[in-house]
Amino acid sequence: MILQSLAGLPAFLVYFCTGLIAIVAYLFVYTRITPHNEFQLIRDNDPAAAIALGLSLLGFVAPLFSAIAHSANVLDCLIWAFIALIVQVAVFYVVKIPVPNLSGRIAAGELAPAIWLGLSSLAAGLLNAACMIY
Repeated sequence: MILQSLAGLPAFLVYFCTGLIAIVAYLFVYTRITPHNEFQLIRDNDPAAAIALGLSLLGFVAPLFSAIAHSANVLDCLIWAFIALIVQVAVFYVVKIPVPNLSGRIAAGELAPAIWLGLSSLAAGLLNAACMIY
C-alpha cells in the first residue's frame, strides 16, 4: 500500500521542482523590471515592498497552481507559467497608469500604492488561473 502511494512521487518531484524553478524565474524577472529593489527594501524593513512583492508572488503562483493541475506535461506547464509571468509584468505597467511614481512611493514605504499593486496582481493572477482551466 505504501509503494502504491509513493508511485506518484517522481511526478510530484518533477512538478514541484518545476514550480520552484518557475517561482525563482518569476522573482528574478519581476524584481528586474521594477525600478525599486524589493529585496533590499524588505531587508530594510519596508512593509510596502513586502506587501507588493508578496501579493504579486501570489498572483503568479495562482495560475502556476492551475497550470500544474491542468497541464498535459511539464513543457505545457512551463508555457503557461511563462504566460502567467507576462500577465504579472503587464499588470505592473497597467497599475502604474493611475498612480504616478508607483515605484518611488513603494520605495518610500507608502502602503496604499503597494496594496493597490499587490491586490491588482493577485486579482489578475486569479483571473489568469481561472482562464487556464482547459
